[in-house]
Amino acid sequence: MGGVTSSMAAKFAFFPPNPPSYKLITDDLTGLLLLSPFPHRENVEILKLPTRKGTEIVAMYIRHPMATSTLLYSHGNAADLGQMYELFIELSIHLRVNLMGYDYSGYGQSSGKPSEQNTYADIEAAYKSLEENYGTKQEDIILYGQSVGSGPTVDLAARLPQLRAVVLHSPILSGLRVMYPVKRTYWFDIYKNIDKIPLVNCPILIIHGTSDEVVDCSHGKQLWELCKEKYEPLWLKGGNHCDLEHFPEYIRHLKKFISTVEKSPSQRYSSRRSTDQFEQARKSTDVFEVSRKSTDRREKPRHSTDRPEKLKSQSNHAEKLEKLKNQSNNADKLEKLRISFDQMERSRRSVDCLEKSRKSIDHQLERARKSVDRNQVMEWIGKRATMVFPPLSIPFCWKWQLKRQILHLISQQLSYQFSKQGTKRIGCNLQLRHAYTRSSYLPAISSKRFSDH
Repeated sequence: MGGVTSSMAAKFAFFPPNPPSYKLITDDLTGLLLLSPFPHRENVEILKLPTRKGTEIVAMYIRHPMATSTLLYSHGNAADLGQMYELFIELSIHLRVNLMGYDYSGYGQSSGKPSEQNTYADIEAAYKSLEENYGTKQEDIILYGQSVGSGPTVDLAARLPQLRAVVLHSPILSGLRVMYPVKRTYWFDIYKNIDKIPLVNCPILIIHGTSDEVVDCSHGKQLWELCKEKYEPLWLKGGNHCDLEHFPEYIRHLKKFISTVEKSPSQRYSSRRSTDQFEQARKSTDVFEVSRKSTDRREKPRHSTDRPEKLKSQSNHAEKLEKLKNQSNNADKLEKLRISFDQMERSRRSVDCLEKSRKSIDHQLERARKSVDRNQVMEWIGKRATMVFPPLSIPFCWKWQLKRQILHLISQQLSYQFSKQGTKRIGCNLQLRHAYTRSSYLPAISSKRFSDH
């Protein structure tokens, strides 16, 4: 199945320059490999790298004295190192990066035949050379894929979790989708970037021309929508498939992307956050294209990404203001709690005072009740009762029963008045009708007033 796929791909996907645009020669004095007809440069090294497929590919490595990143460039179809030589030199100078470019199997002076699986083995060989021969770390590498080169670039990026970044230049969704707008992925399709790009964990920049007649711009837009970690894309209005490098916005936007991904992750996040807000303001990429008259106007809203330090200072200032606001709120809450506590304390003290006064009154009443001699009161009541009822007015038995009843009632009234008022002056109004009488002979006793003078 894989052999059939490779043979089909070889027929309609790969067009190596014939004849190659360069020759590979060895310098007699130094023994170094050189690309003819290009002059020798001290910072350029030509290599021949073996692959796991048994082929040998030609690669070139360009050093930059101030580089902190290394660009691994996979060129497009119908091109080789001879045609890309001058562009590689210019990119290394303007972007201040080390750069490694290579020819696929069957391209230029590389051996073998071009196929999808061979290109995967070719980019792995170039990546391995960067690690082993130049000590380049994975987190310092930026993969760059142009056109067909986006296939091996996305495939390798999906398997390297710590890459610094990825650049896709006029990328393809898949090989078959370049020719037919199919809605699903078939087994015989090649370079299935549409299925692999969600697996890439690093920032991805996509560059595409709106007038591309080879790979429609919709390929780049759909891939950008599928990216896990998006960066502001570059849609070059009027750009075709092979002329995007001539636009001034190309190198300007690419340089900004390199400087952004070379920063620390926190600074990079603050820069990307402004980009996400910029992208959310656009409802669709089509509306975005219509609303802009030129790509120069599109560069104006992006000043925020060039000044991450300013954003960081603004965010720090906002955090300080938030802290001061929280402190003032806490102080207000503490003041309210203190006031409420004081009120509670004052209420408790007033209750204590009331309790003390009530106890003192009870104590005084108790003393008043004890000071009265009950026997004297009973004696006084008896005298008053004798005065009210003369001895000869009624029979003795009735008189004694009435006297006892009156004494009982007066005693109850006195106890009630002592407990209620706590005073020595007591007034009682009594009215008895037919008390302890069994006949109508005993007349009613009208109310009398007893008072202590």
